[in-house]
Amino acid sequence: MKVLTAAEMREVDARTIASGIPGLILMENAAHRVVEALRAEFGGLRSERILVLCGKGNNGGDGLAIARLLHVVERTAALWVVMASAPSELTGDAAANYAMLRAAGVEPGTEITAEMRRATIVVDALLGTGMQGGARGRAAELIAEINTGFPDARVVAVDVPSGIESDEAETKGLVARADLTITFTALKPAHALAPNCGRMGKVVVGRIGTPEEMLAGSRLEVIEPGVHFPALFAPRARGGHKGTYGHVLVIGGARGKTGAAQMAGLAALRAGAGLVTVACEDAQGFAPELMTEALPGTLERKTVVAIGPGLGHREETLAMFRECPLPMVCDADALNTLAGTEFRGPGALRVLTPHPGEMSRLSNGSSKGRVELARGFAVERNVVLVLKGQRTLLAFPDGRVFINPTGTPAMATGGSGDVLTGMIAGLLAQYPQEAEAAILAAVYWHGRAGELGAERWGERSLIATDLLEFLPAAMRDVSH
Repeated sequence: MKVLTAAEMREVDARTIASGIPGLILMENAAHRVVEALRAEFGGLRSERILVLCGKGNNGGDGLAIARLLHVVERTAALWVVMASAPSELTGDAAANYAMLRAAGVEPGTEITAEMRRATIVVDALLGTGMQGGARGRAAELIAEINTGFPDARVVAVDVPSGIESDEAETKGLVARADLTITFTALKPAHALAPNCGRMGKVVVGRIGTPEEMLAGSRLEVIEPGVHFPALFAPRARGGHKGTYGHVLVIGGARGKTGAAQMAGLAALRAGAGLVTVACEDAQGFAPELMTEALPGTLERKTVVAIGPGLGHREETLAMFRECPLPMVCDADALNTLAGTEFRGPGALRVLTPHPGEMSRLSNGSSKGRVELARGFAVERNVVLVLKGQRTLLAFPDGRVFINPTGTPAMATGGSGDVLTGMIAGLLAQYPQEAEAAILAAVYWHGRAGELGAERWGERSLIATDLLEFLPAAMRDVSH
């Protein structure tokens, strides 16, 4: 699912109009998508009392077109339209829709009356994706009304909840609440990035006529299993054996921290690797499915290396990063060893999986936004970066960034990262020719396993090894 910035969206709209689809038609199509979403979400609209709040830009023009459809086609029980500006301030397609709404018999007002407070649905079409610097003036007053003046109404945002800057992950100013957000053509960064993604309610993307090929240039996407790793759903060859599906070497498990390495090893197995060897200091009590050897391990007959879980600081880690000819997943102490050095991916695949604290050390405390930071780091260092957290980011050396939509606060527990490291290694071992798909799938399935585990154990009681229990269900869940 493509994600477009406000500037990219303006460019796409301009190209669509230049291709022969007038802006007024795009606005009409957008209005139809909103009304369809209202109908799908709330059922028949005839019994609803709907208030539409309109700004003076294209977002307000969408609202005016929506109001006309609600009046003429849906024939709602009551319909009111309140403008945030004088009609004389409307221009272009918004002005045209204002005229059409009046011709249809609806006279917009400028004030909210006591009768309007009985609305069952409030449509927020005040400020769209072009808003910058926070809501001000009459629009800010109406946003405050949305948040406090209609306690029983469901709020539907057109494009984004008013007050949110669509390119930003976080907005600190006044923002309208939303139960449902309908955006057009593609998601915007605020829809997909935390914490703003949590302020949208349910998000629906409506198609309004832009050809799909016009979105191809986007370098930001949300992971979709059927789009990004469909090959991983294919059944295994009937003649496959343990050697067919790769041999993962997990390097970690200093004394007292062997559990981290064991979890990574078990995750690689559960993800489908044929063989897993854990190089550690003490293998007592390890699962019988795991082979073990002494640190630092040998590369002979291995296909993927996962290094770092419980490893501690070891001088040879940096040399191994630079010289190992195999794909390598780096986590935990391996990342701490790399921090402060001028490392760069050597050519063989390198996947780094930092949490925010580790990323701060790797980037010398950079204050860039997460997407910019992840993209720049991956390109500069020639690595695949999996920046963990709410809405984990996956950045590739060619500048593309993917947003993972799965996960839960229940996964904020020791060992979850070790499981992810093992899963990435286990899938890379099986799909060496589909490395990108394997990495995307591992992160997506890891988050989905956490969601399923949280349904069973709750957000406080989930532990890392529970992810192994729910991983098979997570993989089945998205393969149907």
